[in-house]
Amino acid sequence: MIPSTLAFFTPLSGGSPNANEIDSLYKITLVVALIIFFAVEGGLVYALIRFRKRKGAVAAQIHGNTRLEVGWTVAAALILVALAVLTFTRLSSIQNPPNSGAGGASLSELGEQNNLIYASTSRKLPPNGKALNIAVIGRQYIWQFVYPGANEPDGLGAPYSFEELVVPTDTTVSLDISSADVVHSWWVPELGGKFQAVPGYHNYTWFKISKPGIYRGQCAFLCGRGHARMIATVKAVTPAQFEAWLAHQKQMIAEANTAAQAARAKLNAQTGAGAVGNP
Repeated sequence: MIPSTLAFFTPLSGGSPNANEIDSLYKITLVVALIIFFAVEGGLVYALIRFRKRKGAVAAQIHGNTRLEVGWTVAAALILVALAVLTFTRLSSIQNPPNSGAGGASLSELGEQNNLIYASTSRKLPPNGKALNIAVIGRQYIWQFVYPGANEPDGLGAPYSFEELVVPTDTTVSLDISSADVVHSWWVPELGGKFQAVPGYHNYTWFKISKPGIYRGQCAFLCGRGHARMIATVKAVTPAQFEAWLAHQKQMIAEANTAAQAARAKLNAQTGAGAVGNP
């Protein structure tokens, strides 16, 4: 009963280990805060009742209690230090992604986008350095997701999707978050914290989903009149289903490019009034 009650006041979790760690920290801090709150309020209520004004009674004139004042100051400091130590000990498990599981996608077969994935102070990678890197681009008012597998060295031809991010289960997914226009905020509560998408700047986060499912999020930064429609959906599927989906996306892009080349060739071949001249 108590955990379900606390869940009403804490972030959503259950989708990824980092979200679970954030949720547990919230709950610990909330329990400590509630204990202090009820202790203080209980003391106030006791004082109001026990020392209420009585006819003929004269209140004792007390100028202070040094031991009591030092005691509650030290106690508050110790509680603050304990919470800070607990937070910093768990911070690494929130920031640092784990390796993909044995049943995850084969990252060597999927490939690393342009082979430029690297760890830094802002981008964290698993201990083995392998993660499925996906670019998340905020646009007014839709999210675009660009996957590894570009046909060209410059990244052109990479498979992509809009609004729905498809990922394999039991696989560490690294997100490279940016914006093409204004500031947005990537937030799927069950998969971790909020990260701003800022034009000209890259933010990084990660998640690892253990089982197939759908996780919903929303742009968490007011980005214009269409902000409310800027939703995000993360769909976790099995590695085999993900690889089949990715291959299908590549095929559709290849077919679209072939059709575009044929259309361009047809336009270039036209003569007379319908001819198209190159500038």
